[in-house]
Amino acid sequence: MTEEQKWPHGPDPQTDVVVLDAKGLRALAHPVRVQLVGLLRRHGPSTATRLAERMGLTSGATSYHLRQLAAAGFVAEDTERGNARERWWKPLHQMTWFADRDLADEEPEAAFAYLRSVVAANALTTQRALNSFETMPREWRHSFDFSDWSLRLTPEEARRLAEEVAEVVARYRRAAGPESESESEAVPAGAERVAVVLQVLPDPAGEPESDESEGRT
Repeated sequence: MTEEQKWPHGPDPQTDVVVLDAKGLRALAHPVRVQLVGLLRRHGPSTATRLAERMGLTSGATSYHLRQLAAAGFVAEDTERGNARERWWKPLHQMTWFADRDLADEEPEAAFAYLRSVVAANALTTQRALNSFETMPREWRHSFDFSDWSLRLTPEEARRLAEEVAEVVARYRRAAGPESESESEAVPAGAERVAVVLQVLPDPAGEPESDESEGRT
């Protein structure tokens, strides 16, 4: 992959980042697998049974998808846990990056299925947070932000917008895995995991709007 093929706001090279290739893209082109990887990254190693209970699936279905993820290099068996009857799984990375612009053209069906799965996972994250809104501490309830803006941009401006927002996010502390000791030493009291979901979405079906209609909801 050349520098020109990479998204400008991609992460710096890290050992805990996996950049999708065609094989990885096809492996993640399923909503259950995207959710499984996310759960393992956020909460640490787990078994197929425990993950199935959390997701409302059978342990057999969860085991199947975990094996597919393992074959593609996203998860691995945690040999330090469990026994002959109970297999534990752990994530191999903390971030997935879809960096190759040409890959979406080469694997259109897998790319669409993967992106649709990511959208579904983001919607679940939002819904879980909203469901717990009433029981959250007051200071966290006041941190909620659901905003959207309607802008008129060129493709280059849209890419630059995403890049600039990513640069702002990068200035803050990225959540590491639950077993990370190095990060826990630097986290101040009161810090919690926060989900930041960025969507820059072309709206080809949208009707032209006046400048006065653009704003925040």
